[in-house]
Amino acid sequence: MPAVWINMLLVLCGSVLGLSLKSRFSPRAGQAVMKCLGLCVLGIGLSSLLAGEDTLCLIICMVIGTLLGEWIDIEGKMDALGELLKRKFMKDRGDNRFVEGFVTATVVYCVGAMAINGSLAAGLNQDYSVIISKGVIDGVSAITFSAAMGVGVAFSVIPILLYQGGLTLLAGAVGPYLPDAVVVEMSAVGGAIIVGIAFNLLDLPREKLKVGNMLPAVFLPIAYLPLAQRLAGLLG
Repeated sequence: MPAVWINMLLVLCGSVLGLSLKSRFSPRAGQAVMKCLGLCVLGIGLSSLLAGEDTLCLIICMVIGTLLGEWIDIEGKMDALGELLKRKFMKDRGDNRFVEGFVTATVVYCVGAMAINGSLAAGLNQDYSVIISKGVIDGVSAITFSAAMGVGVAFSVIPILLYQGGLTLLAGAVGPYLPDAVVVEMSAVGGAIIVGIAFNLLDLPREKLKVGNMLPAVFLPIAYLPLAQRLAGLLG
């Protein structure tokens, strides 16, 4: 857990710095920074996505996970939480990108290889190096995110605490029983979702992808791989 607090602190520091620079960002410069950051996020997502070894696992988990997320309407609930925080803390300050900043930062910071592997390493071996490295990256990106999208980015520390903190605690309990192949495929699925975030940042789709609704897919390899191995044994 100490590394999770450090990650949160770095995001907060980056957000404060970004907000202090916000007035110096012209709309054109802000858009250019977001496109640049989108390319960086795309590279991060692809590196995790291409590290996967089971393409069928990726496809099935993404499809089922997205259907489950659409049924639960995770993105809608994240938007509602962002609106609630905006009403409670922003009052009449008129930050119309609060929700976008909150949701975008939450998904970027909470999904991917470093979040999963770092939480597992911290929970299993008290190895905090991965999460701290991730925190540095998050803090730097928080500067550009908050400068472009406002204070909503800072509130992403709440999901970071719940998600990474929860994974770290869970890893300490069940991590010893989680095969390496499962972790690899979880990271690959997370990478695919990060690519979706990058597409949104680059304004590539006509309608923004609801990447929040894809989040359940990250955990489905835990069930998929054992079932696939059992079916292969029965058929082979």
